[in-house]
Formats: sequence, structure tokens, C-alpha cells
Amino acid sequence: MAAASPDSGDLILVEPAKPGSPVAVVTINRPAALNALTRPMMISLAAAFQRLDADDGVAAVVLAGRGRAFCSGVDLTAAEEVFKGDVKDLAANPVARMELCRKPIIGAVAGFAVTAGFEIALACDILVAGRSAKFLDTHAKFGIFPSWGLSQKLSRIIGPNRAREVSLTCMPITAEMAERWGLVNHVVDDNQVLSKAVEVAEAIARNNRNLVMLYKSVINDGLQLDMEHARALEKERAHNYYNGMTKEQFANMQKFIQGRSSKAPSKL
Repeated sequence: MAAASPDSGDLILVEPAKPGSPVAVVTINRPAALNALTRPMMISLAAAFQRLDADDGVAAVVLAGRGRAFCSGVDLTAAEEVFKGDVKDLAANPVARMELCRKPIIGAVAGFAVTAGFEIALACDILVAGRSAKFLDTHAKFGIFPSWGLSQKLSRIIGPNRAREVSLTCMPITAEMAERWGLVNHVVDDNQVLSKAVEVAEAIARNNRNLVMLYKSVINDGLQLDMEHARALEKERAHNYYNGMTKEQFANMQKFIQGRSSKAPSKL
């Protein structure tokens, strides 16, 4: 990938985790406004994930916010511009683009993830939270109808009773609660959030990239189905995967397995 790709007046930054790394780091870079999103930022963030999905040099993506917040939601000073537009417009919907991204996305959440920021966090495949992290749904407080999936996703992760309380009372979920409820994968000190997220992404990047993308897809697609149909989906895709492999590909798989067996296992 390119060394850096600034968007929307450098408010959305895209750069490799280190030179030559297959891990891309996307940073919401508006710390003075707690990374509140304007419509141009939403468009730029969506476009960044679309580009990274198409970039063969990228194996995994880390999403972070600069400063004291991950993302404090939509900039309400520009609410009419955001909400009077077409909420189904894919070009201005970073969550939809994240969901379409075949590469695993690791969210690095330090500070607040509020409303739209919470929805962006929920669009990540894996979450690393700092001890100061707070996830907050303020849709009910400000009269904003959710449109990026929070009303449906949260209940499926933490349970409907907890989700109703969080969303209807606007109760914050602390990092400790989020870990206990299965919302986040890791809780670390705030100054370790980005490095831990990159560590997870690098562990993913060391694996077979094509299989990683296919595996992410079958997990996510299966979650939309009951267990019987999800198992059938897995069988169908496994059948298609192996039937599509040549003898040379099977031989390369064996060589790869033999090579991996001589290496030290991942520390994760």
C-alpha cells in the first residue's frame, strides 16, 4: 500500500503500521472535536475501506481515533446535512463499507465511542479497548433514529435485555463491562491500545490471506442464519473451495504446512 493516504483535509488518515507492513492503520484525525464525523469525513472513511478492500498489499486493517476519543459520533452542528441526505447512500456510509470489506478490521478503541462511533466500533471484527474506553448510545437522548445497525447488532452481542437498558437509558458501557459481556476481545492500558491492535492484525496477516478472507465471510454470513442453514453454508463453501483447487495448489498447501510446522507459534 502507499505510505500514506490523507482524505478530507487530513481528517481521515491511512498509512501502513510500519514501512512495508501488510497492516493498514486508518485514523480518524479530528481530536479537537473528539473525532466527530462530518459528512465529508464519512464519505472519506467509507472510501478508505473500499480502497483497502481492493488493495492486494493489505491483509488486515486497524481503525483508531486520535486523541481522547475513538469517535464521538456525528457532528451534530451539521446534523441536517447528514440526516437529510439519503441514509442508504453507500458512499456516505462507512459502516456499510466496513461490512463489505473482506479484510479483517481490528478496532482500537481508546476513550469514547459514542452513537455513530459505537456503530463504527460494532462494524469491526475484533475490538481492543483501553481501560478508559466507554461505549455510549445516545440515539434516544437526541432523537436520532439509528441507521448503521446499533439497534440490531448490540442485542445479538450482549443480549436483548442489556442492549435495551444501554440504548434506552443511554447508559455507558465501560471497558470492564464490555470485556465481561463479550463486546471487546482485549482490554489494555490506553497507551497500549494501538500496539495491541496492530499485534492482532499482524498475527492475522501471517496466515493464508485468501483463506482468512473466506473464513471471515463464512463466519459473518453464517451469523445471519440459523445453525442448520449456517452449517449447510459452511459445507457448500468448503465443497466449492476444495473443488476449485488444482493439484499444484494442494502441493503448495502441503509445503506451506510443512514450513509452518518448523516455526514458533504465535504469541496470541
